[in-house]
Amino acid sequence: MNQERISLMALHFVPGVGDFLIKQLVSYCGSAEQVFKQSKGRLLKIPGIGDVTVNSIHEGKTRDFAEKEFRKAEREDTQILFFTDKAYPARLKSIDDAPSLLYVKGNINLNQARTIAIVGTRQATDYGKEQVDIIIETLVPHQPLIISGLAYGIDIHAHKQALKHGLPTVGVLGSGIDIIYPAAHKDIARKMVNQGGLITENPFGTKPDAHNFPARNRIIAGLCDALIVVEAAVKGGALITAEIANSYNKDVFAIPGKLGDIYSEGCNKLIKINKASLFMSVKDIEYIMDWSVGNEKANNQLSLELSSLEPEEQIVLNVLLEKKTPVMIDELSAKTGMGQGMLASILLALEFKNAVISMPGKMYKGR
Repeated sequence: MNQERISLMALHFVPGVGDFLIKQLVSYCGSAEQVFKQSKGRLLKIPGIGDVTVNSIHEGKTRDFAEKEFRKAEREDTQILFFTDKAYPARLKSIDDAPSLLYVKGNINLNQARTIAIVGTRQATDYGKEQVDIIIETLVPHQPLIISGLAYGIDIHAHKQALKHGLPTVGVLGSGIDIIYPAAHKDIARKMVNQGGLITENPFGTKPDAHNFPARNRIIAGLCDALIVVEAAVKGGALITAEIANSYNKDVFAIPGKLGDIYSEGCNKLIKINKASLFMSVKDIEYIMDWSVGNEKANNQLSLELSSLEPEEQIVLNVLLEKKTPVMIDELSAKTGMGQGMLASILLALEFKNAVISMPGKMYKGR
C-alpha cells in the first residue's frame, strides 16, 4: 500500500483531529507520512496541536485502522479521494471547511463543467415535484451534474428525474458509503452508481446520525455552481444548505409558492431577504450563470484544464472563477491562506498556462 495515503487516512482516525488540522499538519510537515515521523516538540509548535493529539499520533494505532479502511474500500469498489489528489473536486479546494477526504462510488466526474444542486423538503407536494420535473427537463441541453442528498421528497425526485433524462447525478450521504439511508432508496442508489454516483466523507459503517446531515449539506453547497431550493419550510435542511451556499458565494435560487403554504414559506423568505434569486425558468440560471448551450465545449475544456493543474493552482483559479470579477492579490491571499510571494509565483504560472488574466493594480481574473 502507498504509505503516504495510509498516513493521510490514519490522520482521519486520530481523536480530535478534524479536516482543518489535517491540512494544517500536512502543510507544516510537508506530507502526511512526515507527520508521524516528527518529534513531539516539533508537533507541539504547530497551532492547534496539544499533548493529547501528539500522543495519539505517536501511538500509531490509527495506521492499522487506515489499512483496514483501504481494504474495505477495495471490497466495496469505492475510491478514496484526498484533498491532495488531482481528482478531488476543484470546487471544494477553495473552501476552508471542505472535507479532507471523500469516499466515492460510481461512474462520476466531480469536476464536471456545470453542476446544479436541487434541494427541498422531505414532504414534497405535487407542485414541488412538478417544478423539479420542469427544472431537470429544461436543464438537459446544458448537461449539468445534478447534486442532492438522496433524502425523501424533493431530493430523491431530483435524482429520479436526472436518471430519467440521462443526466449524471450524485447523492451526498450523511452515512458511510456502505449504508444507504433511507433504505427505501437503495434501488435508486444502485442506478445512480451507473449514471453518476454516491459520495460521503464518513468512514465505512457510519450510521446516519442527525449530526452528520448539516455537515453533509456543506458538501452539497460546495460542489454546486448553483443551488435551487424547490420547496422548504422556514426551518430545515434545505434552508441550512442555502445559508451555507450563500457563505460560499454560490448562486442560490428559490421557487416561489403560494402565500400561506407551509412548504413554500422557506423559499418565499429566501427571496424576500435577498438570500436567493427568484427562479421562474431555466432562463434565470442561463442569465445569472452566463450559461449558453453553444459553449459547453469551452466549459468542458476548462474542466479538463482544471484537473491538469497543480492543487495550489486549482485553489487559486477556483477562487478567481467563483468571484467572476477581478480580485486583488491581498484578497486572494486572505481567501486561500497563501502568502503573497507564493501567490505571485502561482499566478505567473497560471498566466503562462493561459488560465488567468493579469490586470492593472495587482488584480487578476480567471479566463
